Amino acid sequence: MLYFDYNATTPIDPAVREAMRPFLDQEFGNPSSFYRLGRRATETLTEARESVAQLLHATPREIIFTSCATESITTAFLSALEAAPEKRHLITSTVEHSATLELCQYYESCGYEVTYLPVDREGNLSLEQLENSITPSTALISLLWANNETGVIFPVEKIAAIAAEKNIPLHLDAVQAVGKIPIDLQSIPVSYLSLSGHKIYAPKGVGSLYVNRHVSYTPLLRGSQEGTRRAGTENVASITGFGHAAMMAKEKLSSEQQRLTTLRDYFEKMLMRSLQGVHLNGEKASRLPNTSSLTFDKIEATAALFLLDEKKLFCSAGSACNTQSRTPSHVLSAMGCTLEEARSTLRFSFGRFTTEIEIKESIKIISSVVQKLRSLA
Repeated sequence: MLYFDYNATTPIDPAVREAMRPFLDQEFGNPSSFYRLGRRATETLTEARESVAQLLHATPREIIFTSCATESITTAFLSALEAAPEKRHLITSTVEHSATLELCQYYESCGYEVTYLPVDREGNLSLEQLENSITPSTALISLLWANNETGVIFPVEKIAAIAAEKNIPLHLDAVQAVGKIPIDLQSIPVSYLSLSGHKIYAPKGVGSLYVNRHVSYTPLLRGSQEGTRRAGTENVASITGFGHAAMMAKEKLSSEQQRLTTLRDYFEKMLMRSLQGVHLNGEKASRLPNTSSLTFDKIEATAALFLLDEKKLFCSAGSACNTQSRTPSHVLSAMGCTLEEARSTLRFSFGRFTTEIEIKESIKIISSVVQKLRSLA
């Protein structure tokens, strides 16, 4: 199997699985229980919270565990809007994940005004447009740190500076950025930041929300857990895995960033050398070290996915959350790609277990599949 869809989900790291195992077996206590079985569960939650905080350069009390990034994003919006109910304006971008875009569309239906900032052909955001979009009624700015389809990284330091100067809460969707590039919330003034466990080799069904200790917070789910900030008995095993994954991500960050950048650059160079008519989306932008969005002239991405699947090479045509959609990628459309270009694009995303041998083998397979589709066309 050649797995090149790490932006969709990552496999659970074996070390993470081992860290979780006791809490799936004998350590099954409820963290809210007073006796020692419960206290041990509480202790592992504390350790996990510390690990996630260290990865972000935050404090443990600023970390709330959730079920997923979508819940975290929704909670961040709720908190910002409840804090300033008189403000009815939101700012986001046209290339956000569907979790943010559909939430913004919901708030539009409730009477809010939403500004969707455009991007250029490389996927870059205009800071001038962002600043000019802010009004006295702006309640929240919510943007991706790094795009899940193209890997293009937004200039979050400058974005945060603008938000801070205007005194506007800033939420960042850091799902794809965490563990791939450094995140230091001590130096970047962010109000809220959303994460997902299954993007950093932890299981699905666990995420977290960073809430700056100086900003307002309103729980989405009300109850006693997570210090009354998020109700529901904590998913101790998965949170333990998330914490261990965060610790490993911090330890491996520098070496993995360099290794994946080398693999990605080699993959792109050799594929373009072996095939004509291959274009890299976001080529001139700052990108994640693991992501390649490539448009192949004169092929249908859907057909390519079927043929690649037969050869056990797994990639995607865009966000996994939109795989069933018949419409082309909204990210590529926002970048100015034509309908034909968007439907001829494949996303390859690499990770911790990707090897150089796999990259070399994939280049042969992809080249043969593209050539076959072009000959049929």
